[in-house]
Amino acid sequence: QAHLMQSGGGSAQAGGSLRLSCEYSGTSYGSNCMGWFRQAPGKERWGVAAIHTGDGNTFYADSVKGRFTISKDTAKNTVYLQMNSLKPEDTAMYYCGADDLSVCGRWSVAADPPFGYWGDGSQVTVSS
Repeated sequence: QAHLMQSGGGSAQAGGSLRLSCEYSGTSYGSNCMGWFRQAPGKERWGVAAIHTGDGNTFYADSVKGRFTISKDTAKNTVYLQMNSLKPEDTAMYYCGADDLSVCGRWSVAADPPFGYWGDGSQVTVSS
């Protein structure tokens, strides 16, 4: 079992920055895959970034490479998503996800990423 508590997000102007946080509680944080995916109204869920909580290996969707950074703080069981150079098309509900290591890979940053545990979601709105 895992519980994910999200914080952060909000509104920003295009070109601005926001940060999301996700605190994980449960077993085996050190050997999980955690990540972020987003869903805009009327669109499918799409993986944004993922990280192996053990070795720190990261994965990014092409649409956010060079702009978003996923990181972890092992001492706090927390994963972050730093979002820079925001664009209006980044507007969506963002969810933190967690699952075992098999989830980490190119499929974690594609359509309908297979995370079994989700946070409650954080709205990110970017205005032009």
